[in-house]
This record gives sequence, C-alpha cells and structure tokens, in this order.
Amino acid sequence: MNGKSRGEKSIYTREYRAMLRLLREFRENAGVTQVQLAELLCQTQSYVSKIERGDRRLDVIQLRTILAKLGVPLLLFVKSLESELAGRR
Repeated sequence: MNGKSRGEKSIYTREYRAMLRLLREFRENAGVTQVQLAELLCQTQSYVSKIERGDRRLDVIQLRTILAKLGVPLLLFVKSLESELAGRR
C-alpha cells in the first residue's frame, strides 16, 4: 500500500504534496500568476489557490489542462515528478 494506512487519502501523501509543489513551481517559472492562470482556465483565483494548497483534488485531465495553459507537456511534468520522488532533483 505504499506506506499509507487504509484510510489515508492520496491528497495527503508526500507524493501528492510533491506534485502540488512542482505544479506551483512550473506556474511560477512560466511567469504566470494565480490570477492569470485562473483567467486562462475560465475559473477564479481561489480555484487555483485551492488546487495549490491541496484543498481541491486534481484528476489527470485537470492537471493536463492546467499544464497545457502553462505550455508544459504532461510528460515533462510527470518525468519531473518522478525525478523529485526518486530524490534526483
């Protein structure tokens, strides 16, 4: 079970926190504010904030959409995440 207790949701894992940290890093590296990303997504700034804080869970399609708005290929993001989780970053 990857070191998780039965009741632990994946949003609270080290892996999910790493994904959110990377997502914010990619957004910042793209020079995009939360407000700008929200506008690109036709959402509110609080929507983006909730995602980055981990208050709103992302599925892979939502993640792909956000990354596309940032000009980041999903595969690049996943490779970066895997490197981070393996301690190679």
